[in-house]
Amino acid sequence: YHTGTMTQRTGALEVFYPAEHLEMNCIDAARLGIAEGDKVKVISRRGEVELAAKITEIVMPGMVFTSFQYPDVPINKLTNAARDPISKIPEYKVCAVKVEKAS
Repeated sequence: YHTGTMTQRTGALEVFYPAEHLEMNCIDAARLGIAEGDKVKVISRRGEVELAAKITEIVMPGMVFTSFQYPDVPINKLTNAARDPISKIPEYKVCAVKVEKAS
């Protein structure tokens, strides 16, 4: 599930989520001058990726969401490689990022 081994074979997901995108709150998007479909750069201390913005009220202000289903947008290069000391599982669910409109 973390690498798309199951989700990439689920045709129904392609209908609702045909390409990787960044979901962000409309308040944050307005503040940053970002409109629906604009290319945005998502930057962490470990890397950056570009993808299209999806503006929504579902995501809380100050937060963003994306999946890590599509290999053409390597979201996990933004995340921390540190592992839980007991389970040895990397922290893929939380990552501090900066979002800006791509030039």
